[in-house]
Amino acid sequence: MKKKAGILAVLTLCGTVLAACGSSSQETPAPAAGSTGQDTPAAAVEKQLVIAGNGATVEQMMKDEVFKKFNEKYPDVKLTYVAGVATEIVAKVKAQKAAPQIDVTVIEAGEQEAGRVEGLWEPITEKEIPSISKVSPVLKVNENSGVAVNFTPMGISYNAALVHSKGLPVPQSWNDLARPEMKGNLTLSEISSNFGRSALIMLSYANGGSEKDMEPGFKQLETIAGYMPTFAKNAAQLQQNLQNQTAAYTAWTMARSLVQKDAGLELEFVIPKEGSNLVPTVASVVKGAKSPNAAKLFVEFLLSDEVQASYATKLYYNPATDVKLPEDISKKLNVDMSKAVKFDYTVLSSESPKWLDRFNKEIAPKVGK
Repeated sequence: MKKKAGILAVLTLCGTVLAACGSSSQETPAPAAGSTGQDTPAAAVEKQLVIAGNGATVEQMMKDEVFKKFNEKYPDVKLTYVAGVATEIVAKVKAQKAAPQIDVTVIEAGEQEAGRVEGLWEPITEKEIPSISKVSPVLKVNENSGVAVNFTPMGISYNAALVHSKGLPVPQSWNDLARPEMKGNLTLSEISSNFGRSALIMLSYANGGSEKDMEPGFKQLETIAGYMPTFAKNAAQLQQNLQNQTAAYTAWTMARSLVQKDAGLELEFVIPKEGSNLVPTVASVVKGAKSPNAAKLFVEFLLSDEVQASYATKLYYNPATDVKLPEDISKKLNVDMSKAVKFDYTVLSSESPKWLDRFNKEIAPKVGK
């Protein structure tokens, strides 16, 4: 894939959905290291910076690579990482609104949008963060409340060996999740998570609906609920169910699927024929942050070629810029972007609580029945 053309195709068609998964909250400081010149006066850069984002592999890359490289440029800034799922990060920032303890969040776009509605983010400009110009205007975040730093498509993953040995179907449609053969072979997450919510919305699209008409999706999900003993609480549970082969299929992102395949799971990833949404990750500066200058420098650094390439090579996220990638990585990240489905942010932000309430009352009680 020629990266620049691929990015532009994605950005023309892409949309986002709500939050993905990470580990439970924990705060761990990363020591400053190294020394090179700084682009801004030392007096203007605060000495402490707290970043919140997903856990697991994302946290590891942040600490092992991004923090170290940032400290080579800004050695006097002590970095601390707060790991958690996007929903709890937004909740934490909201709870601390009067006295923010977090400076930067790096979370999925849907939850970032929920935070924007709550007035949690400081608007940013290209003057403050010049590399915003490298990200397509189509990915512009509402009210300039953040900037996309990567994205990945949603779809269906399946254990190829298990599917073959059991004579199960290779998924081609979102509606395949509701086929009788899925009973006892499927794991999906609750719709409080990005993965579960995306699947629900795409089930609506696959049956003539959309995020503005969710009846078709809920109807299919009611059938699907009967195929599973429970809905997974998080991505770790989905991963465990795939690893112990209690499930052969799940719905999550291509990035997650490729990482698990590298770890030894025989996973294949499919973007169903009805299409799929894309899930960007958005970096935002918390309104009233204690270290606003260092925060903006950090967001700028996330858009640098080296970090953008690391997102792709280490975590299989598509970069938000047109950075050149190794040929093998470009091939892995090459998907049919004509299938990208654009969700309406405003609808997702306003309707998600209602969907979750309906899920808890109507769908969750149907599991295993």
